[in-house]
Amino acid sequence: MQLRRRTVLGAAGASLVVAPSFGPAVAQDYPNKPLKMIVPYPPGGGTDGLGRLTAQALSEKLGQQIVIQNVGGASGTIGSEMVRRAEPDGYTILFNASLFVLGKTVVPSCPYDPQTDFRPIAQAGEAPLVMLANNNVPGNDYAATMAAVRADPKKFFVAISSGGSAGHIATLAWLKRIGIPLDQILYKGTAPANTDLMAGSVQFFMDPWTALLPLATSGRAKGLFVTSKERTPLAPNIPTSAEVGLKDFNLSSWYGVWAPRDTPEPIVSKLAAGMAAVSSDKGFIDKTTALGIVPTARGPKDFAAFIKQEVETNTALLKEANFKPE
Repeated sequence: MQLRRRTVLGAAGASLVVAPSFGPAVAQDYPNKPLKMIVPYPPGGGTDGLGRLTAQALSEKLGQQIVIQNVGGASGTIGSEMVRRAEPDGYTILFNASLFVLGKTVVPSCPYDPQTDFRPIAQAGEAPLVMLANNNVPGNDYAATMAAVRADPKKFFVAISSGGSAGHIATLAWLKRIGIPLDQILYKGTAPANTDLMAGSVQFFMDPWTALLPLATSGRAKGLFVTSKERTPLAPNIPTSAEVGLKDFNLSSWYGVWAPRDTPEPIVSKLAAGMAAVSSDKGFIDKTTALGIVPTARGPKDFAAFIKQEVETNTALLKEANFKPE
């Protein structure tokens, strides 16, 4: 398959700093002042939206204000690097999306190793994906559409919102599953990919449903399937991946909270306990469900193991597809 690029991924480097140590008394008193949560993307996106909901709910559990600071640029590495370099005292934490953990695999100049330079606190939630097709693509359901694709695959192109994103990984897994080497077009974000999908420049696009379901429900594109195990009430007419014959195809975009690597264990435990309480909070669940996000409750140990598996699986898919980051 061929990946045609329309964006250049970059990152800003930064120097290392030596982290100070904090004694038990400091951890016991934590938190006694407002926290800062870095979201490494501009305001208004999906990561920012869930980050703000998480910050609000977590601040209530910890009894301290959490201020969101958006630090965009360089595919999220500038804001993430700011957290890595911050004092590991629990007062500067990171809210990021699944793309973050792939590090240099998708951003060659990434100045950190996501698995060794940060402490996983908790997974905050996940958003299943939806596969959309341009309205002019033949077929009224997935089977008919795939029959048209198999008949003449060179006519069809797949949009990728960004290299290494959840949608990119899911698209590679889908292409591997169906055995058709469709060309992919790499974009700089979801919005331009949506524009070209509706214009017919590309025929397929799979990304988190938080951003794409409105296109399907408004009739501007066709929803072929969702990657959740059950249909979503946000678009009940779109079948699940299992219903169209893609068994166990339940990939999603996910989001989490991290702290600097040397954050003391008692502080990590307090943050994790706060996030566990957030994940079961009815108000938080109601707000996230309305956005199409499923709260999750993986704590530090389970979250670290989950990240390790995600990195291994997704790196293998990118390598098999000969993905070359820029």
